[in-house]
Amino acid sequence: FNGIKNYFKLFTDQAFITSLKMNLKYVLVVTTGQVTLGLLTALMFHFAVKKYKVLVRTIIFFPVVLPGVAVAQLFSKMFEITPTYGLINALLEVVGLTQFIQPWLGKGTTAFAILCIMDIWTAIGFYAVIIYGALADISGEIIEAAKIDGANAIQLFKSILIPLLKPILITCTIFSLTGTLKMFETATALTKGGPGHATRSLSMYMYDTAFTYSEYGYGSAIAIFILVECLIATWLVSLFNRKEKEVV
Repeated sequence: FNGIKNYFKLFTDQAFITSLKMNLKYVLVVTTGQVTLGLLTALMFHFAVKKYKVLVRTIIFFPVVLPGVAVAQLFSKMFEITPTYGLINALLEVVGLTQFIQPWLGKGTTAFAILCIMDIWTAIGFYAVIIYGALADISGEIIEAAKIDGANAIQLFKSILIPLLKPILITCTIFSLTGTLKMFETATALTKGGPGHATRSLSMYMYDTAFTYSEYGYGSAIAIFILVECLIATWLVSLFNRKEKEVV
């Protein structure tokens, strides 16, 4: 037993700090992408797609029900360069853009970008359906009244829809934050944290520490840190929402 030494060790452990930085960058990109694109997709469902609306919703929601490992394998095959070109590199070769052919998952920046794209694409349908349900509950009379008063699309979005959708957007943000902070299976299946440690999250580092190197105490300290991260993130979002209500 070494008291709280493991917690002090966290902030002098370069591997932990690298994983934390990667995690925070991932959270910022993926949470913003998931909620924003989910909102835009829900608006498309509600205002733009009139014909085949159910079919379009089903297609967009379909990635949500796919196993994370299956999605990771799909993206791995799309971006692979050996033993044969994956879909992306094959298309680049067909159109004559061979200078852009590269090992997408073998470079830190592109591997991180692909991981973010994959996780955003997988979750868009989930958030779109939630936000669409909230949109459907908004009275059409409110929107019609705003249009009669001369509100254009931007004013309608900014002054009517966003304030009415704020509670559900806050909920979606909390869902996304807690999910991205503990990201594990998709990155493990797609990149295994590589190349190097470019896509290794805190959860992956915790798993390796506890179950690969048998440092159970230190691994537990990392797990507690992740828990505290999720609690703080949820509290900050809720605090922001509470302050907004007080201002109103």
